[in-house]
Amino acid sequence: MNHFLYGVARAVAESFDLPSPVLEIGSYKVAGQEEIADLRSFFSGKAYLGVDTRPGPGVDQVADVESLPFAESSFGTVVAMSTFEHVPRFWRGFEEIHRVLRPDGVLFVCCPFYFHIHAYPSDYWRFTPEAFEVLLDNYPQRILGWHGPPRRPANVWAVAFREQCAPVTRPQYDTYRGMLDRYAHQPMSWGRSLRYRLGRWLCGSRPFAPYLDRERWETECRNSRVA
Repeated sequence: MNHFLYGVARAVAESFDLPSPVLEIGSYKVAGQEEIADLRSFFSGKAYLGVDTRPGPGVDQVADVESLPFAESSFGTVVAMSTFEHVPRFWRGFEEIHRVLRPDGVLFVCCPFYFHIHAYPSDYWRFTPEAFEVLLDNYPQRILGWHGPPRRPANVWAVAFREQCAPVTRPQYDTYRGMLDRYAHQPMSWGRSLRYRLGRWLCGSRPFAPYLDRERWETECRNSRVA
């Protein structure tokens, strides 16, 4: 999790009517990320359950996304931020989320692509926008997003709507993009920015693009029903 993705989560929560109850997969708050990892405030007044494979801060119940201990159609919204890279059999997790989501439910998921190995407790996978397109093909409405250089995005995310959700309207989609502009930012110190810009001038843009372009983002509706 980082400040940019925290802003993406806020933009999603304020742009779409996400139904309750809310299930967060991977809710453990890693030391040093307590503030930006706390998503509950975005869902004020809605029932919220945080699960992870280990107990700790932010975890209401220990559970494995590969085999969730919940009945079918138990939740209105599932949130999984910077989690599926740590799931050994990630495809099972996506199947389980679809099972516990109501037919009018929404999944908000994000994963890193261009990022160092980080073991919480292990790091297995990276996902492209096309990977999400395949993994979410049973959701008739999908909005994909990514930030950073187009060929090396830092993170990829998706908002996926099940079959009984009302079609996303053009004003909703435009509002969502406006909220991304407002909230999705990654702070960088003046000194670091200067060093990267000097390095780009000396060595070319490619080595430094992941750092200097990390606030550059894009979203697309793929095979969706934006009205």
